[in-house]
Amino acid sequence: MAASRSRGLPQTPRARATPGGLILTGDLGQLPPLDVYQAGARVWIPNSDTVWEGAELVEDYVGGNAIRVTTKNGKVVELEVKGGNVGLPPLRNPDILIGENDLTSLSYLHEPAVLYNLKVRFCNHNSIYTYCGIVLVAINPYEELPIYGNDIIWLYRGQAMGELDPHIFAVAEEAYTKLERESQNQSIIVSGESGAGKTVSAKYAMRYFATVGGSSTETQVEKKVLASSPIMEAIGNAKTTRNDNSSRFGKFVEIHFNDNHHITGASMRTYLLEKSRVVFQAAGERNYHIFYQLCAARELPLLQDLHLEVQDFFHYTNQGESPNIDGVDDLEAFSETRSALTLLGFSESDQMSMFRVLAAVLHLGNVNILEGGNPSDDKKDEGREGSHISRKDKHLKLFSHLMQIDQAEMGHWLCHRKIVSTREVFTKPMTAEQAQAARDALAKHVYACLFNWIVEVVNKALESSIKTHKFIGVLDIYGFETFEINSFEQFCINYANEKLQQQFNQHVFKLEQEEYVKEEIDWKFIDFCDNQPCIDLIESKLGILDLLDEECRMPKGTDQSWADKLFERCAKWKHFAKPRFSNSAFVIRHFADDVQYESGGFLEKNRDTVIEEQMEVLRTGQNKLLAKLFTEEAPEKKKLMVPGKKLISATPKVGTVTKQHKRTVGSQFRDSLQMLMSTLNATTPHYVRCIKPNDEKGSFEYNPVRAVQQLRACGVLETIRISAAGYPSRWTYLEFFQRYRVLCKSKDIKYNNMKGTCEVILHNFISEEDKFQFGKTKIFFRAGQVAYLEKLRADRLKECCVLIQKRVRGWICRKKYRTKQGATQTIQRYARGFIARRRVYHMRRLQAAITLQKHIRRWMCQVRYRRLQALALGLQCRARGLLARRKYLQMRRNAAAIVIQRHIRGWLARCWKARTLRKIVVVQCRVRCFLAKRRLRHLKKEARSVEHIKKLNKGLENKIISMQQRIGELTKEREALKNVHNELNDVRHQLELVKASEMEWKGKAGRLEILEAELEQLKQALTQERDEKMDILQEKDRLEMLNKEEKEEKDKFIEEIGKLKAELEQMDEKIEAEKISAEERLKKRLEEEAAFLNQEHDQDRNAYQKLLMEYHVLEQQRDSLERELVMKGGSNLAGEHHRSLSNASTTSVVSASSELPEDDFGYGSVRSAASSTATNSHTRVDAIDWQQQGRKSIPQPTAQGDGSETSVALILKLQQKIKELEREKGSLERRLEEAERDFEDDDEDGRGSGGIDNGSERKAVSSPRRSNLAATRTRDNLRLQELEMENSKLREALNAIRKSVAEGEKGSEGASELMDQFVALQEELERRREECVQLRGVLANQTQGIKSVANASYGSDVDIINEDGELVMAFEAQKKINRQLEDELQIEKSRREILGEELRQEIDRLREDNDRQQRLLALNLGKGPHTQSEAILQHEIKRLTSENLDLQEKLDAMTEQARKYKKNLKVLAKKLRDTGGIDLLTIPEVTAPSAPKTTNGVVQPSATLGPSIPVVRKMEREYMGMFEYRQQDEAIIMRHLIIDLKPKLALTLLPGLPAYIIFMCIRHTDFINDDDKVCSLLTTMINSIKRVIKKRHDDFDTTVLWLTNTLRLLHNLKQYSGDKAFQAQNTPKQNEQCLRNFDLSEYRQVLSDIAVWIYQGVIKYVEERVQQMVVPAILEHDAILGLSGQKPVGMRGRAASVSREGSLVDSGGRTSVPGTPGAEPGDLAGGSQRSLNALLEELSQLHKMLRLHGVDPQLIGQLFRQVFYFICASALNNLMMRKDLCHWAKGMQIRYNLSHLEEWAREHHMQEAQVTEMLQPIIQAAHLLQARKTDDDVQSVCEMCDKLSSFQIVKILNVYTAADDFEEKVPLTFIRKIQQTLNSRPSQSQTLLMETKFSFPVRFPFNPSNIRLEDIEIPESLNLPMLKKV
Repeated sequence: MAASRSRGLPQTPRARATPGGLILTGDLGQLPPLDVYQAGARVWIPNSDTVWEGAELVEDYVGGNAIRVTTKNGKVVELEVKGGNVGLPPLRNPDILIGENDLTSLSYLHEPAVLYNLKVRFCNHNSIYTYCGIVLVAINPYEELPIYGNDIIWLYRGQAMGELDPHIFAVAEEAYTKLERESQNQSIIVSGESGAGKTVSAKYAMRYFATVGGSSTETQVEKKVLASSPIMEAIGNAKTTRNDNSSRFGKFVEIHFNDNHHITGASMRTYLLEKSRVVFQAAGERNYHIFYQLCAARELPLLQDLHLEVQDFFHYTNQGESPNIDGVDDLEAFSETRSALTLLGFSESDQMSMFRVLAAVLHLGNVNILEGGNPSDDKKDEGREGSHISRKDKHLKLFSHLMQIDQAEMGHWLCHRKIVSTREVFTKPMTAEQAQAARDALAKHVYACLFNWIVEVVNKALESSIKTHKFIGVLDIYGFETFEINSFEQFCINYANEKLQQQFNQHVFKLEQEEYVKEEIDWKFIDFCDNQPCIDLIESKLGILDLLDEECRMPKGTDQSWADKLFERCAKWKHFAKPRFSNSAFVIRHFADDVQYESGGFLEKNRDTVIEEQMEVLRTGQNKLLAKLFTEEAPEKKKLMVPGKKLISATPKVGTVTKQHKRTVGSQFRDSLQMLMSTLNATTPHYVRCIKPNDEKGSFEYNPVRAVQQLRACGVLETIRISAAGYPSRWTYLEFFQRYRVLCKSKDIKYNNMKGTCEVILHNFISEEDKFQFGKTKIFFRAGQVAYLEKLRADRLKECCVLIQKRVRGWICRKKYRTKQGATQTIQRYARGFIARRRVYHMRRLQAAITLQKHIRRWMCQVRYRRLQALALGLQCRARGLLARRKYLQMRRNAAAIVIQRHIRGWLARCWKARTLRKIVVVQCRVRCFLAKRRLRHLKKEARSVEHIKKLNKGLENKIISMQQRIGELTKEREALKNVHNELNDVRHQLELVKASEMEWKGKAGRLEILEAELEQLKQALTQERDEKMDILQEKDRLEMLNKEEKEEKDKFIEEIGKLKAELEQMDEKIEAEKISAEERLKKRLEEEAAFLNQEHDQDRNAYQKLLMEYHVLEQQRDSLERELVMKGGSNLAGEHHRSLSNASTTSVVSASSELPEDDFGYGSVRSAASSTATNSHTRVDAIDWQQQGRKSIPQPTAQGDGSETSVALILKLQQKIKELEREKGSLERRLEEAERDFEDDDEDGRGSGGIDNGSERKAVSSPRRSNLAATRTRDNLRLQELEMENSKLREALNAIRKSVAEGEKGSEGASELMDQFVALQEELERRREECVQLRGVLANQTQGIKSVANASYGSDVDIINEDGELVMAFEAQKKINRQLEDELQIEKSRREILGEELRQEIDRLREDNDRQQRLLALNLGKGPHTQSEAILQHEIKRLTSENLDLQEKLDAMTEQARKYKKNLKVLAKKLRDTGGIDLLTIPEVTAPSAPKTTNGVVQPSATLGPSIPVVRKMEREYMGMFEYRQQDEAIIMRHLIIDLKPKLALTLLPGLPAYIIFMCIRHTDFINDDDKVCSLLTTMINSIKRVIKKRHDDFDTTVLWLTNTLRLLHNLKQYSGDKAFQAQNTPKQNEQCLRNFDLSEYRQVLSDIAVWIYQGVIKYVEERVQQMVVPAILEHDAILGLSGQKPVGMRGRAASVSREGSLVDSGGRTSVPGTPGAEPGDLAGGSQRSLNALLEELSQLHKMLRLHGVDPQLIGQLFRQVFYFICASALNNLMMRKDLCHWAKGMQIRYNLSHLEEWAREHHMQEAQVTEMLQPIIQAAHLLQARKTDDDVQSVCEMCDKLSSFQIVKILNVYTAADDFEEKVPLTFIRKIQQTLNSRPSQSQTLLMETKFSFPVRFPFNPSNIRLEDIEIPESLNLPMLKKV
């Protein structure tokens, strides 16, 4: 038997192995009780394929030699049981424990439980990490996983091991934390076989240290540490059959830290490089990566001189025939390697030299060594034996060139060797085989030396001048290996693993012993299997290594002779054996397995000999790098030195190292291993065991045979055995009570003594005292006891469930019986009714048949009679028709003859008349020609006189004036015509809108009917799905046709609109043409109209004075109406009718009658809720969006065909009437033009005849002219009246249309409102028209009177009136007066617009309410009256409730504010009394310090303001709002105002007072225009703020104080910058105070950057404050007692919420909650409740401080939005990494906890900032935990979790664990379907965790100040006497 050592553990049987190498239950710990082995119990049985398989007991086992079980396949197996029940099969753990994070938490600890738990976690949950006590088991997934980002690193930072899911970062964090806390060196030992992922695990561990241990000043060190990995992988890793990136050497990396625990440097030690890979690779393998990288980069200019080819060209790289690795680009890897070399200090020359050596090694492998001597040698007898190399060998030449050595000399010594004897030296040729071996040995030696040199350079680069405080070592070393043929390499590897396993066992026993001593439980010393004898066999005197070195020193030593010595001298060792069928192999019994080694090659590999002459050739070459590689002091000696220790060599110091004194590889490895173990023993170790799940490198494929081999080899099962030997299951008293409370009675519970309660429970159910132990704070259980307790708990819960189910099922059965009974009676009733109805149906059919026969016989008789009657009538009709046609033909002939005669006679009469007229015309022409010539002569005579010319000029001036007047009149007439056109356009537009709305109503009504029919069909025909689908398709086609028809009709309407627009354009062109022609005609009539215009001008002046008086009267009326409106509160604005300025007359008669100004506030606007959104307070009729009004005011119509048909008919009639009116208007215009032409002809005739006679004749002619003018005006008035009549008809038609629309929607508020608007519009138009008619009449009378006076006074010389140009002067004066009145009207208009804007806001609110009610009505149109009434009541209740809540919130806010004011008042009053002042409590009115009382915009001094409060007094003199100071006082000002200002003092000041003072100083510098002074001031201020923030960044009050002041200064700079964008809310005084000389926009940007920096500091501070509260408050807080129970935990079990947050357990096991004298059942959650309350109180305190310092509410919302995001991210990340929290009950608890945060956000009015939206991911995660997880719920789950990424959803589902046996697990099919559904999402986030460091962009909304700068005073407490107010 193996030797044993005594260790402190509870005594257990020793482990024994079955013939198959399997460890049974009895070997790992205490046997479970026999009563557990009952029928149905689940056990494990051995299986040759899967190692273990599950089975169930067929019958109870009560003892005996056999036990029967049945497998999953139904096969019955009988197992042999030896004496003492030793061979009982291992029991399976309950399902609730399957998939646990820690293997030691399993109740039954044995090999099958470990294998199965690892398989479930790896295959089902995709979890590659699992704890096994202190060991982290890492299974290689052969797939990239998103679990190694920086967010994962910072998630594990600060978390204790076991807090989160197992991870390599958790091990690294534990090592780093112990380094910080205990100041001890740490080490992480990563082991495993090739392909298990050791290198990757070590790399991630170093990345973690580089990330969390990085220094802000030496970031290059971390980069160098990480850059060493690609270099070492390139030169030390290779592709093997088991791993594409297998590490072929061992390394121990020490990462050095300083006193601040920042990385200062690193060092690396390597072990046992696999040199044989340089010259040989097995099939499917590669050489080291660096060779393939060089070959891939051969085309680079840098490597052109190396003469490289593809990798298949070289012998050293083509032996494995697998040159490529999937997913790896060697060229890209070479670039990465070069970058890493450059970063670590390798110069370009060093890199090139290194590449030359590596290329030379490749060329050396291609050197062709031939058999026989050299043919060119003179000694021909020697050519028969030996070997030679051709002088033309290309690769030898390249090798010599690259190495810079002599080619001939190297070629010679590659084929010869030197033998030194005592007398002479011989040169002996070598055979080709010997020469090739020597060549390969040289290549291996050169590569090994280069490898050591690179490691040395890397260590130098990683060294640091800073003193190293402590270090963390990462050991990446090969695991236990066993192959079919094991050689020297496997021997050394297994020797190292024996040493590491011994150290591991000692550490595990030490931890177990410390735990038992700490808890003060009883324990005993036991004997356990130790591997020290095996280590002694290898390294002791005359051990294996000693004998190997001795044989190597023998001149003729061979492998066989060494094997014989082993058989002779080591046979006494129990761990050594000789194989039965081999004399050259030996067997060593290692801790993991027995390994057989072949002695062949041991001596050669141990010697590692190289021909000295070859080395001398390389040493004497010109290559400097070779000189470094082959110096006398080999790098290996430096490598083996332990830092801090002096190595004393046992060999004599000589000048050179000879062959006889060279150390062997074995001795070197033993020494380095001893140094490594010394280093590890001086550190605190942490273990990572890497497992390779399969040999095919399949992703997430698990081979249990390969896994169990590695578990035995790496010591995981040994950890399980040690844990099972003691007390593996451990519970705190509170956790145990919460879990197993159901096993005790209420009378046995003692809440103030949990230990006593637990003792009662255990003594009642476990009789053997050895099965458990009571410690100080925990209960320790033997293996299997927790499973037994779980069974008892499940049985008790099952009994309770059965009782509940019995009652519920009885109730359900009774309910079903009663339902069936009622259904039976109903069926009977309906069946009897059916029989009666069927009998009546047959009777009716008989009666109907008789009736049908009667009627059919009658019908046949009628048909015969009618046929005969029709025949007789037909004959009569034909005869009578023939006679009638003949008579008609005769009558037509007579009529035609008469017509011909009439036309001939008429033609003859017309011909006679034409001849007569021509003759008359000829005579008239002659006469008129004679008269014209005579008139011409007379005019020529008059033209020669001067007086005539003057008279003409005078008349020309009058004509020009009259022409200007006439042009204005015509322009006004044109505007009147435009108004008529606008009214027509309005009517047309209204018609189009009505038509469109009518079509829309029809379409929607039809669609509504269709949808109702479809709904009815769905209710009645559920079983006819196929027919229903066809109906739906047909209905869809029909709807598409309807849509197409609607589009066609819409296109027709658009065409019609285009036509109407074209017609309008034609009419406009026609009007323009008429205007031009009218101007030409008016030139001829200017002389005659001058007198009339002068008279009208006088009359207009009188009318203007009257209108001005009326204007003042109306203005007084408007003021009175406005006062009434203010008194009424504007409540009736939307529904009442008011008159305004439109009641007054306009400034001129023509403008009053021809146009309606757009600025009028009268009835020309539609006063409704829909029109209130216009720019002004009214809207013209032609600008009203009737379609929008219809949409807003008219709900969805129901199907009313009659009303729709009537509306369409009226619309068509109205269109026809409009066309007729347009034609009639055209004819009237043509008649007007003809009349004007006639009038002009008459004027010309009159002037011609008047020229013959004297002045008396001219007077005679003027009277007919005036009569013609009066007649023309009379005709115009008649036409105007006709147009007005037609317009009234149009209004009536439009009124009829709107009435029909309103009648179509009975009860609609929108329709009635539309009719009211229309009636008001019509009344307004009628009133205006009447006023225009009256004014025209008055003006016409006055004009006629003036004309008569002028004619009576001046007679025909009316021109005398304007003899001195007085009319022109009067006209100019009149225009000036008109402009002045227009300006007054514009001012009045702006004032009214301001008033209208206020009224419009009220109307908007009313319109929103109206829209909400209309939507409610529209939704309920298709429902019954009962449903509508319920909806309306619900709406009213909701509205009233919201209003009540708003009022309640306002009341609460005001109450809280009043309470604060009272509190402040009391404090200030007390201060004032202490100083001898008056008692403030006697003052009736008090103003808070933060809100001083203002009077007329001036801040008054409050009664509560003390001496430190800025009292703003009434100005006794006019201040400019600035402070004057001297530039040399800047430092003092900033020190008193910024640096020395305390937050407590700032709270008593006006918020932002320092910012106001600084800005007022800036204003003074701007006032004096001093650039240097303002720059100095701003620079000093900015530096002072930065200094304060950097110095007091941990003070939240200071940070918030200067955030507020910085923003206030920024807002002031914007407000007073002079930019109009920031002056919208400024007062005129503030606009005057704007900066005049400086543009400080650049400083505004600097201040904005500082504000962002301070804001980020605030965010960081808040996040640090709440970070430690998030997990206890959100995830661990159990507010609902008894809902969740704690599951069993292992060695790394985390503490429960209560114990974490404040529940204390004393030495006696008594649990007490702080703050409660006597604990009650509800007090168990007191600690967790305090954690939630602490978080809420912290948030409230932060919010309060922000409000006290005057931070903008918008910025507070942004800040808490960021904080809530951080809370959500932290909680969600922890939830996904904690398997113990992912179950249904915890999901409910989390959702309840989050509701408190939502309630807090609502209480603080943060809905607008979307604060609660940030909690949606964690809320959805809680919902996901509670949701049903069946295949039918896949879609609903994906839709519910839209804020979670696919990785997060799958992660939560994978770690979801049932808290009880009654809770169902998540099926794998459900997870797969979820993944498939989530893959279809458009945007997929590739991250698992939420980014906790993500920050939203901050925005500082502009917040102008209403405080007057001139009112601000500096309090004495600030000590700023150097500032002078200006």
